[in-house]
Amino acid sequence: MPAQHSARHIHDAVIVGGGHNGLVAAAYLARAGRRVLVLERLDHTGGAAVSARVFPGMDARLSRYSYLVSLLPRRIVTDLGLRFAVRKRTVSSYTPAHRGGRDTGLLVSGDESRDREAFERLTGSDREFDAWRRFQGMTRHLAERVFPTLTEPLPTREELRARIDDEAAWRAVFERPLGETIEEHFADDLVRGLVFTDALIGTFSHAHDPSLRQNRCFLYHVIGGGTGDWDVPVGGMGALTDALADAARAAGAEIATGHEVVSVATDGRTAEVGYRTADGEGTVAARHVLVNASPRESAALLGEEPPPEARAEGAQLKVNMLLRRLPRLRDRSVDPREAFAGTFHVAEGYEQLETAYRQAAAGEPPTVPPSEIYCHSLTDPSILGPDLARTGHQTLTLFGLHVPARLFTGDADHDARLREELLEATLARLDDHLAEPIADCLARDAEGRPCVEARTPLDLERDLRLPGGHIFHGDLAFPHVQDSRPADTPAGRWGVETAHPGVLLCGSGAVRGGGVSGVAGHNAAMAVLGR
Repeated sequence: MPAQHSARHIHDAVIVGGGHNGLVAAAYLARAGRRVLVLERLDHTGGAAVSARVFPGMDARLSRYSYLVSLLPRRIVTDLGLRFAVRKRTVSSYTPAHRGGRDTGLLVSGDESRDREAFERLTGSDREFDAWRRFQGMTRHLAERVFPTLTEPLPTREELRARIDDEAAWRAVFERPLGETIEEHFADDLVRGLVFTDALIGTFSHAHDPSLRQNRCFLYHVIGGGTGDWDVPVGGMGALTDALADAARAAGAEIATGHEVVSVATDGRTAEVGYRTADGEGTVAARHVLVNASPRESAALLGEEPPPEARAEGAQLKVNMLLRRLPRLRDRSVDPREAFAGTFHVAEGYEQLETAYRQAAAGEPPTVPPSEIYCHSLTDPSILGPDLARTGHQTLTLFGLHVPARLFTGDADHDARLREELLEATLARLDDHLAEPIADCLARDAEGRPCVEARTPLDLERDLRLPGGHIFHGDLAFPHVQDSRPADTPAGRWGVETAHPGVLLCGSGAVRGGGVSGVAGHNAAMAVLGR
């Protein structure tokens, strides 16, 4: 174990944090013959990409924090020989609505004729569907051109623009607030909201934000895999990080859990990493330190003030549920097994999203909280034990938008009450579209409690050290060099540099970090190897 190491034994790389990016970096470096040590604070690897039996006595392995896979390049799976697979969802999304005195909705299945009919039934014409097809064509083009660059050295802004080779697409995403493009393409409020939600997952913003943080989030959500598809990890998200840990160990990397890194000191040539365990403290030396934590945490380890851009604020409510059965819908034209097979959108109309943002920005909880829901067990029943699967149980994971950390004070009683109020309000908006309350469908755990848990940004900060509960460690960056000059160091060329040679970012705070992708880990390893 690391406690037995001394500073005289220099590792080629010490990796701070055993989340998925740290494990990717460890596996690549160890396979290249480097001496690698991973130090992880918790008693398990995986970070936010884990599967857990959340409810006592219930044999259901939920992807507890991160849910779906889109940005993980196939190259990483192949290079590292991972035994890991994803499955396509049979439906893209369902968005319930109340129109003309009737309960209806928009089911996007991916079948062109069926989708055209669904758009016409909702909006009364085929205009929105034709606009949808044109818009999806634009995002597919971006995906095909941009996604392959994520595992290459950073292009300059002009190089990426030339690679995209579509000025309208470039301006729509890289230069103009996304709301302008959405409003030019679409007239229907529900369709506008459906498009815009991809700009808000993990990002507190609005459609006309001049900073374009919403555009950056949108870009990463539509380019994954070169298609923009969001897939279900077979066996839950923990299946990926378990496979990564196995690959790293098989290649010779050492992984030490229960080791909290507390300091990093560097002279530019080597570094000394201080850590703490239940048994005491120790140090290890390394030629490179790869920090699989936020830029804010990296600065703290180095004893520095974090840069202004390292400030972060998460803005989501994460809810895990186990159901005895799927609920019936008010919209009887749709089978619940189809409606919940994709992304089930709740209160995510364009104006609803704007209203919720304005309320939250002013420090008030949204009166109509927007959210989206995923039922992974419909696509991958293996996450359920045999008894649960046989009796029709299903998992639901809910991602609530516009719940910024600023709403919480740090006072335990206040924050617990607010969490319960937000959970109640969020589930009530889901109930608006159900023929029966979701509470009636919840399973009960071994102690008789409803199988539902909620996590706020402050919970994620406490549990996972996510700054402000921000799931991307901070605002995402466009995937190009951040100024007009080509980078002049390996770390700069790969978008993983810090102010200290030999100390690299390998987590979501790196350029092209964010999401379950492994890209930052891959790129940090490539920088160390000089590739």
